[in-house]
Amino acid sequence: MPFYKEKKVKKGMFVVLATVVLVHAAELKKISFEEYLLKFDYQERNEMKIKTPDMLALVEEGKAILVDIRFREEFEVWHMNFAKNIPLNELPKRLNELPKDKLIITACPHYDRSSMARMYLTLNGYNAKYLNDGLLKTAEFLRGDNAKEFLDEYRAVNNSR
Repeated sequence: MPFYKEKKVKKGMFVVLATVVLVHAAELKKISFEEYLLKFDYQERNEMKIKTPDMLALVEEGKAILVDIRFREEFEVWHMNFAKNIPLNELPKRLNELPKDKLIITACPHYDRSSMARMYLTLNGYNAKYLNDGLLKTAEFLRGDNAKEFLDEYRAVNNSR
């Protein structure tokens, strides 16, 4: 059993989320900001965010992509090696690099830029969430044995494809 599932994550929630993502992936379409705002409710407010343990589980299972939206220089200095770097200011021109059949999780050190990136992706038909505890919390969470255990499991899933 993955290390983080023992700590905080409930597997049933991920199965439901993954099913919803896959079933609705084909139905995703562009919407206007106005349409999005008119449908915005408490459920959307909750669903637009994801915390580190939940993100790690979905990335490890191959159901989500972590997109680090920081500038190239920031990414070059330090980053999660399982994240894809698409700086926020390049996102409109690089949408074709992101699959629409997976959850896209945007991330930055805190959550200001990742929240903007999530909004842009959502309006362009992607199923997206932002990492609301940020990359700094993820780095703290993946210290020591947690880093090794996560990478071993992540590599096992990605090498089996």
